[in-house]
This record gives sequence, structure tokens and C-alpha cells, in this order.
Amino acid sequence: MNATDRTPADLLRSALATDPARPLVTFYDDATGERVELSVATFANWVAKTANLLQDGMSAEPGDRVALLLPAHWQTAVWLLACSSVGVVADLGGDPARADHVVAGPGRFEEGLACGGERYALSLAPLGRRFVPGPPQGYADYAVEVPSHGDRFVAYAPVDPEEPALVVAGAELTGAEVVERARAEAGALGLTGPGSRLLSGLAYDTWEGLSAGLYAPLASGGSVVLCRHLEEASQETVARRIESERVTATSR
Repeated sequence: MNATDRTPADLLRSALATDPARPLVTFYDDATGERVELSVATFANWVAKTANLLQDGMSAEPGDRVALLLPAHWQTAVWLLACSSVGVVADLGGDPARADHVVAGPGRFEEGLACGGERYALSLAPLGRRFVPGPPQGYADYAVEVPSHGDRFVAYAPVDPEEPALVVAGAELTGAEVVERARAEAGALGLTGPGSRLLSGLAYDTWEGLSAGLYAPLASGGSVVLCRHLEEASQETVARRIESERVTATSR
């Protein structure tokens, strides 16, 4: 974390410069048994490719709105930071009809067709697999399209930290406000700096879920163990996970 960081994308760049090998997002899906661990470097690589997809493949520009019809998931976290990198507004669960583009997961594809712009579908299957035999009608398959994009990202236009960056639960935040709130809340969440690991089972449909599940760990130099369908895990399973993942705080 750097005191001059003003956007979530800035926070990621600082983390990459400081300790690229450390874990940043460890994802569990207790409905499928999936576990994925992404270091800062691996996560940043996904973000760069996705930001290039946004900027070049979708022709997204600063100020555009992207409706993210996605749950708490490591790929959702990637899209959030990619949006910040380009300067587009990430609208969690936003109205597709009012968005410039839409990114949707299972159960939200029909809803997303209301968007007249570019539409990308995520299977959210283990290992980020592509759709078989193909994506839902009206969508491009993110897993097919993103690999061809570059591992480095350079925005065509500077990102203004005072412009809207995130909409969640009807509240609009600038990039600077996201960073400021995440920093301010990190301590209360038990994130005390490098080495802190927060287990979060909260959804991404509230600021509290986004803060615990991504922004506060990133802002504090810590990491997150992000759990989807945590209610399906037994107490014993959760206890073992807390021990094995060296979790220092929980938010459920």
C-alpha cells in the first residue's frame, strides 16, 4: 500500500511492486469443492488481460458503465479491478438496460440481454472453463476471448480518481472514496498489515461484502480467503480452512 494510491488499480500496482509472490485472493466454492489461489502477480495478470479486453475488445471508455451480474467470485474481483484500470464504472447487479456493457454469470443471462452493448458471459466453472458447446445466445465467452489479450495494460486515457468508479446497493463511489473507505475499515476487519488473512463469506451485493472480500485486504497489504456458498460447509470444514489457510480474521 502506498499513501499516494488513489484508485483500486493503484493499490494493485503498489502490491505488485512490493510483493508480487504473496497470495492475494484464495477462492473456495463450497458447492463445487473448487479452490483457487491467486498471487498478486497472477491476479494482476488476469486484471491486465481483462482491462485490455474492456478497452480494446469492448471499446469501453472512461465513464462507461459495466453491469456486473456476478456473485462473490475471484473472476468478479478481477473484473472490478479491470474496470478501475480502464476508468469505467463497475455497477454490481446494475440494470443492464441502463449499462453500456454487461458481464453476466449463470442465472443472469436472460436479464443481461436487456443491454444493447457488448455482452460477456462467465461460466464460473472450476478453473474458469469455457462454455460447452458454446456461450449463451447473445454473449461472447470470456474464457475464450480473454487469453489472447496482453499481459500488460496501459490506459488510453488517465483515470480520474474523483470520477465514479463503483456502484453497489444503489450507492455510487469514486475511486478515491473506495480506497479511503477500504483503508479506514481494514483495522476494524482485523486486517493489520502484511500477513493478515481475512476469511469472508459475504456476498458482493453490499459495500460490506466488497470491502471484506476484496478492497480492504488489498488496501491493507493483506489477503482474502473468499468463500462462496459458505453456508454449505460444515463447522468442521470451516475450522480446518481457517487453520490451514492461516486466517487471522473472519467476516461472515
